[in-house]
Amino acid sequence: MRADRVFAYGAAAGLLGDQLLGDPRRGHPVAAFGRAAGAVERVLWRDHRGWGALHTAVCVGGAVGLGAVAAAAVRPSRAASVALTAAATWAVVGGTSLAREARGIGRALQAGDVEAARARLPHLCGRDPQALDADGIARAVVESVAENTSDAVVGALVWGAVGGVPGLLGFRAVNTLDAMVGHKSPRYRRYGWASARLDDLVGWPGARLTAVLAAAAGDDRRGAVRAWRADADRHPSPNAGPVEASFAGALGVRLGGTLSYGGRVEHRPVLNQGGRTVTVPDIERAVRLSKRVGLLALGVGVAARAVVKGRGK
Repeated sequence: MRADRVFAYGAAAGLLGDQLLGDPRRGHPVAAFGRAAGAVERVLWRDHRGWGALHTAVCVGGAVGLGAVAAAAVRPSRAASVALTAAATWAVVGGTSLAREARGIGRALQAGDVEAARARLPHLCGRDPQALDADGIARAVVESVAENTSDAVVGALVWGAVGGVPGLLGFRAVNTLDAMVGHKSPRYRRYGWASARLDDLVGWPGARLTAVLAAAAGDDRRGAVRAWRADADRHPSPNAGPVEASFAGALGVRLGGTLSYGGRVEHRPVLNQGGRTVTVPDIERAVRLSKRVGLLALGVGVAARAVVKGRGK
């Protein structure tokens, strides 16, 4: 079976598995990788960029190498190759869990239980829940749905289309490491520098594709493109900027503004200044847009891989 068909069947099956099963409550492969990366950190940690770069190379290289070995082992069998791609896709995408958490917070807000919504918010993002009212929580959820559509779905599919199973596992390894050590705390400002920069690099194509697809699948295509062009570069993250701006324009809402992380207040630029304030029903709209973007990304990845394969004949 051609490699493009293996990816098409396997990735589609993996996304279906995510839709039907979501993430396992225990024993998730990404959690296992996180524990392994933590063990490597305990051995290598120094307050130095070079040691952090070594940590990144060991962990990401290990994930890519594992994927390459597994893919080579099953290559003689078409069914096994598709099954491995499906399993890897299911393991690295997180669209269903993203939607479940967002909707859970939305239901709490609709019921007027702001405290329950605050208690669930840390499962989705790193904001300080106590600093947010109901609309602030809703805005945080919409922003997290937008950003994680790129990080948890589209980016993985992009690298799966490029590199098969090694690409899928490598992308998730980079993204997980960035979440673990890529922030600018005193411990990780230097040690996590390489992980953060690598995450920016590998996340670049997925973020742009997410922005394009959000504009294509959203309620206001022109508004999405306009917000992306006007505001994306004002965001401090080179990849979250296009995604959040495009989602803001597509949904007709304002994102950004004052945020609080770990007691630290940030004043970020407003994205889509002409939009309205986010309200609770916008959570469901954002989740639905995220799902449409994920399906379109699968189609783009399959088509791109087929074109590349055809040209290589």
